[in-house]
Amino acid sequence: MAPPAGQIRPGRYLAFFVLIVIGLYSLVFFTGDGKPTPKLGIDLQGGTRVTLTARTLDGAEPSKEALNQAKTIIETRVNGIGVSGTEVVLDGNNVVITVPGEQGDQAKNLGQTAKLGFRKVATVQPATPAPQVPPAGQPPATQPPASGQPSEAPAAGQPSAPPAGGSAPGAAPAQDQPAPPTPGSPEAEAQAIQAAKAVRQNPALVAANPADQAAVAAAQQLQQETLAQFQCLPNDPLRGNDDPTLPLVACLKDGSQKFVLEPEFLPGTMIDTAASGYDSQRGGYVVDLTFKAEGTKLWGDFTSANVNQQAAFVLDTQVVSAPNITVPILDGRTQITGGFTQAEAKNLADVLKYGSLPLSFASSDATTVSATLGLASLQAGLIAGGIGLLLVFVYCLFYYRLLGVLTILSLGLSAVIVYGVLVLLGRWIGFTLDLAGVAGFIIAIGVTADSFVVFFERLKDEMREGRSFRSAVPRGWVRGRRTILASDAVMFLAAAVLYLLAVGEVRGFAFTLGMSTVLDLVVVFLVTHPLVAMVSKSKALSSPKISGLGGVQRVGAQRRTAKVAGATVKEA
Repeated sequence: MAPPAGQIRPGRYLAFFVLIVIGLYSLVFFTGDGKPTPKLGIDLQGGTRVTLTARTLDGAEPSKEALNQAKTIIETRVNGIGVSGTEVVLDGNNVVITVPGEQGDQAKNLGQTAKLGFRKVATVQPATPAPQVPPAGQPPATQPPASGQPSEAPAAGQPSAPPAGGSAPGAAPAQDQPAPPTPGSPEAEAQAIQAAKAVRQNPALVAANPADQAAVAAAQQLQQETLAQFQCLPNDPLRGNDDPTLPLVACLKDGSQKFVLEPEFLPGTMIDTAASGYDSQRGGYVVDLTFKAEGTKLWGDFTSANVNQQAAFVLDTQVVSAPNITVPILDGRTQITGGFTQAEAKNLADVLKYGSLPLSFASSDATTVSATLGLASLQAGLIAGGIGLLLVFVYCLFYYRLLGVLTILSLGLSAVIVYGVLVLLGRWIGFTLDLAGVAGFIIAIGVTADSFVVFFERLKDEMREGRSFRSAVPRGWVRGRRTILASDAVMFLAAAVLYLLAVGEVRGFAFTLGMSTVLDLVVVFLVTHPLVAMVSKSKALSSPKISGLGGVQRVGAQRRTAKVAGATVKEA
């Protein structure tokens, strides 16, 4: 036979709660690294903040659509790489990536354009080291032009530069010439890109008609001259801005070789899947690619027609590897090698998997963020929260007495549940606790305490109607839980809407607030109500002096006496 409404078996509810706690902390201590510590955000543990500045071919402002698309792709890369607690925001023409902990190196790679293309190798030369700075007191040697810069000798068909201090015939006076762009400005970067393209993407580097021997000889002569002048330097102005329809002069990623490459025959957008792994035959880490249907056909046709030729895998104008084609590859699968470390291979596979960015970016700033300020703020917040909780506890003990003790116990058990869930969420989904999340938890404590107050006040209302403590508990719970459910439902809905509409730290605040609201219901239903029911059945604990309900019991007794007297008068 089912018990009346509101009547429960408290032991079962408390036993079920104990099982939940045991299961929760078994997962905490016996899964993952077994450490019962939550993951902390950048404001609590420090980290790295990387600012990426967008570059365009003409130095113009990048479109808002392109910036938003780049932000979305970077966020997708973040999720795929598994960098937890990372925040990606737009700041004008910059994309700011904030990464907590020791994962700053991964953040610096997230802005890689990842513009992959496959090109046939026209010619290759060993790279010469960059010229050394001469000792003090010696005149500097004449240096060949830097990577992407034209040589001092004018190209065929171009006028030579005017002599110093003079002007070319028919040219405007020097004072009428526009001032050169400021170094590092978008205009200066655009000029550097255009200068690099003029030298490194000259259409004459590859003969338009391979059957024309004179054209082929002229192209080969130009290739040798260009490679002799070209140097491999780390800061490539053309990175991510090359034209796939033109030839390209590029370096191997380790700077040991220089290449002249024919126009791109297969774009990286035709890659279907990319995964990193260890090749036991080669003895190193590689990236395995699978092409889409159209890419499979193009790759098969090229490898069939170019056996014993080299194909270069070019990533952001840098040759990753240039293997020799030994047999036709018709199944749409290929492999990129390049002396990768495990982290480099995984990073390359991830950025290729999620596509290239619509803009090229330069890492203009990478700073280490200290957790000192965040920890100081956390300490101040915890002190303030502790003082507030102490005042709440004192008030509850003064006003509710034994029920106040149950309030403190329930809040403590709620904190136990919240902490365990927080550790597991950090381990399973990468949730990180920051100052905004701590604020959400502190507010949720008030929501939980409010649920206790609603229940206790409904209980006292029933006792004012003349019922005993024991009989008032089930009736007060039935009427009070409706208000508790409605209040928590409104709070959870507000947290959910805030989480969906907000970004960054505000989402962390909304997440912790919503999670704590749900766990509040678990504690109220499985702990607080059963404990109050157990107290009401104990003669010693339900004593008015201990329970603090003596006042409402007297009011209830007076109302009962008044009802009895009124009924007697009516009968008379």
